[in-house]
Amino acid sequence: MENEIKNLVKGDTIRIVAPAKSIDEGSVLFAKKLLEEKGFIVQISEHCLGEHHYYSGTEAERLQDFQNAVDDENVNAIICVRGGYGCVQLVDKIQWASFLRHPKWVLGFSDVTVFHQRIQKMGLQSIHSTMPLNFEQNSKESIDTMIAALQGKDYEINIARDSHNKRGECTGELVGGNLSIIYSLLGTNDQIDYSDKILFVEDLAEQLYSVDRMFYALNKAGVLDQINGLIIGGMTDLKDTAIPIGSSYQEIILSHLEYKNIPVCFNFPAGHIDDNRALIFGRKSSLEVSKNGVILNHSKQ
Repeated sequence: MENEIKNLVKGDTIRIVAPAKSIDEGSVLFAKKLLEEKGFIVQISEHCLGEHHYYSGTEAERLQDFQNAVDDENVNAIICVRGGYGCVQLVDKIQWASFLRHPKWVLGFSDVTVFHQRIQKMGLQSIHSTMPLNFEQNSKESIDTMIAALQGKDYEINIARDSHNKRGECTGELVGGNLSIIYSLLGTNDQIDYSDKILFVEDLAEQLYSVDRMFYALNKAGVLDQINGLIIGGMTDLKDTAIPIGSSYQEIILSHLEYKNIPVCFNFPAGHIDDNRALIFGRKSSLEVSKNGVILNHSKQ
């Protein structure tokens, strides 16, 4: 699937929005300054710094901010400030017609996976990347790959081998995001076609048995039979039961892939970790998992 999204150049406009949980002003201003230093014009949406209980604003306010960013033809990219919870409340209420006519980059991770899946369903690309909440703590590579993705530059990610990896090579469109969100969208109008895809997943603060449950669901839904490769990113702060479950998360995931002849890599630098490198969802990519390490190539095919 080839997108028609305009790659950004200096002087283009990025709108910062908060479609889910509220955020502190300092993180937003830090991100604005950083992006301006990269040469972009940066706008902060009207209700971005608001607070309505858990959320950055009422559902109507958050919807208005995202819709305005989608509809404004002078906005070249939309970056979500943070995850948390809230995107699923908006996704079916957003009028996506102008986005289809004038697609633009949408960036974020975690709960923003809801938007990534909808954009994937529309046959367009999006960027799984760090967000303003994390800019100050992020690695240089996190920011550099996000800017490279925005500007349409080819790049690859090379990492060391992990003893749990399953070797192999594959190509396919890169898809995925937060495992819990992907699991929650199975069987809905936002479940994507996983045929011939490279699936990336990451998660935060889940029980080990929940990881097992979610992979059972992916398997029973046919996803694990359809994909060409699997990338496991940060599986951060996972929890075990009082009486231990008896398996690591790597062992749990591999148990669902025992008879699947696809490459699998662990400990990939993306997710709820400081080294959260950008991934272009919907981009034809290649994955090589070897005894020497892992290469994910984002070059245009």
